[in-house]
Amino acid sequence: MRVLAFIAPLLAASVCHGEIFTALVDMEHLAYTERELLGMLDRAIQAEEQKIQTLKKYMEQYQRVNRELVDNQEAYLHNPVNAYLVVKRLAADWKIVQGVITENVGSKFVENITQVSESLRIPDDEDLNGAAMALIRLQDTYRLNTADIASGEIQGSRLKRQLTAGDCFELGRQSYNNADFKHTALWMEEAWKIWRSESDERTAPLGDILEYLAFSTYKMGDVEGALRLTNQLLDEEPGHPRGVGNKAYYEQELAKQASTVRRQRKGETGEEEDLDVSVREGYTVPESTEEARLPERDMYEAMCRGEITVPPSKARKLKCYYAHNSAPFLLLQPIRAEDLYLKPHLVMYHDVMYDSEIEAIKQLASPRLARATVQNSKTGQLETASYRISKSAWLKQGEHPLVDQVNRRVAQLTGLNLDTAEELQVVNYGMGGHYEPHFDFARKEETNAFKSLGTGNRIATFIFYMSDVEAGGATVFPEIGAAVWPRKGSAAFWYNLHRSGEGDYDTRHAACPVLIGSKWVSNKWIHEIGQEFARPCGLTPDE
Repeated sequence: MRVLAFIAPLLAASVCHGEIFTALVDMEHLAYTERELLGMLDRAIQAEEQKIQTLKKYMEQYQRVNRELVDNQEAYLHNPVNAYLVVKRLAADWKIVQGVITENVGSKFVENITQVSESLRIPDDEDLNGAAMALIRLQDTYRLNTADIASGEIQGSRLKRQLTAGDCFELGRQSYNNADFKHTALWMEEAWKIWRSESDERTAPLGDILEYLAFSTYKMGDVEGALRLTNQLLDEEPGHPRGVGNKAYYEQELAKQASTVRRQRKGETGEEEDLDVSVREGYTVPESTEEARLPERDMYEAMCRGEITVPPSKARKLKCYYAHNSAPFLLLQPIRAEDLYLKPHLVMYHDVMYDSEIEAIKQLASPRLARATVQNSKTGQLETASYRISKSAWLKQGEHPLVDQVNRRVAQLTGLNLDTAEELQVVNYGMGGHYEPHFDFARKEETNAFKSLGTGNRIATFIFYMSDVEAGGATVFPEIGAAVWPRKGSAAFWYNLHRSGEGDYDTRHAACPVLIGSKWVSNKWIHEIGQEFARPCGLTPDE
C-alpha cells in the first residue's frame, strides 16, 4: 500500500525539485528504471486491491459495533469501557482508516472529513486523553482489576466489550503522557499479555509495549526490572534504536547503585541507610513508590465504594417521617423524608420531582451544557478544573412553568426565601464524572467568592437527583461518613452555614465518579441574604 505513496512524491519531485535523478538511482539505465517502475505499478495495483479488502474489514468491524451501540445506546454507553472505546474509535482508530485511504488516493476523503469536522463535534486528542484518564480514575476509586477492565467485567454492566492489546497500549500511553508511570506499567503489562494471545492479527507493536513498560518500571525505581524488560525487547528487535541506548543507560545506573552499596558497606559515605538493589519479581508497582494519599482521599474513595457508613450509635437515632414544613400544599400532601445524619442535618426527600419535570428540565438544559467550572478562591473568576469533571447549564426563573414549579417546591420544603437563590443548575456527569471533596460555602479567606452576586454566602444546598445510577455516583460527606445514593425523583438538603453565619466544615462533600450509567442532578444554592426571618441567628455560634 506504500508503493503509490512512494511513486507520487518521486514523480512530483522530478517536476518541482529535479530530484528524480537521485531517486531513480541511475539515469543511464532508463530501460532498467522503466522495468522497475512497471514492477512497482504491478505491486501498487495489488496493494490497492489489498487496501480495499482492508477497508472492507474495517467497515464490517465498525458496522458491527455501531449497530450494537445504536440498538443499545443507553446501556452500551453506561459501561465506561464501551464509552472509552467509542471515543478511542473516533479519536484514534478512524485516523488509521483515514491513513489507509489517504496513502494513495484519499485526498477527497480527507477533504470530506475536514468539512464534516467543521459541522460536527468529533473527539480529538484531548478527548481521548480525558476518556482514558476517566477510566483510570474509576480503576483507582473502585479498585478495579486491570484484567477485569480489559475483559469488560465492570460491576453492573449489561454489555461487555473486551479491550485489544492496542486499546490497552493506548491507555498506557495516555498515562505516560500524564507522567503516571504506575498506570503506564499496569496497562502496558496488560497490553503485553493480550498481545501474546492475538495470534491472527496484532493490534499493537511489541517493541513499543516493552519500551514503555521498561521505562515506567525504571521510573518507579526498579532499574533491574527495566533492564530485564529491555533485554527482552532487544531479543525481539535486536536493532531497536532506543532499546540499545536504554540498555546502556540502565546498566550504568545499576553500576552506580552497586558502587554506592559498596561504599556504604565500607563506611565511606557516612550514611546509615543501605540501598536495596535486590531483583524484584514481576513488573507491578512497588508499594514503597506509591504516592502517599491524604486520609480524606482514602475516606472519600472508601465511601464511594460503600465501605464506610454512618456508625450504628448514630444511625439508630435517624428516622423516616412525613414532612410538610407547615406549607399549605404540603399539609395536604406531605413528602416522605429520611434523615441521613443529624448534625449537620442531612435529609433526603423522596419522590419530590416528577418524570415530566425531569424530562422538561433535561430538554431545556441539554443544548446549553458546557464544561462545569469552579470559582477561583483568589480572583473569584470561574474556571475549569480537573477535580470537577461534568457539564452544566443554568435555568432561569420564569423561562418555563416547570422550572418555576420546581423552585416553589424547594421553597416549600426548606421554608427559605428563594429571591436571592442562584438559578437552577443542571449537571450531567458522564464517564468517570466526579467532583472531589469541596465546600459549597465560601470560607473567610475566599473574599471574592459570590461577591458579584451581592447576596451573601451560600446558606444551604438542595440537590434533585434526576436519574438512577447503576453503579457509583454517590454524594459523600467524608467528615461525617454519610452518603446519599442517587435515586431518580429524590432530593438531598442541608445547611452549609451555622445560624451565626459561620461555615459548617462538616458539610464538606464530594460527587463520586460514575462507574456505570449517567448521572443527572439539578442544584439550587440558597444564599443568606433574605433569610433573616426564615432562619434567624441562634444563641450560640455553632447552632
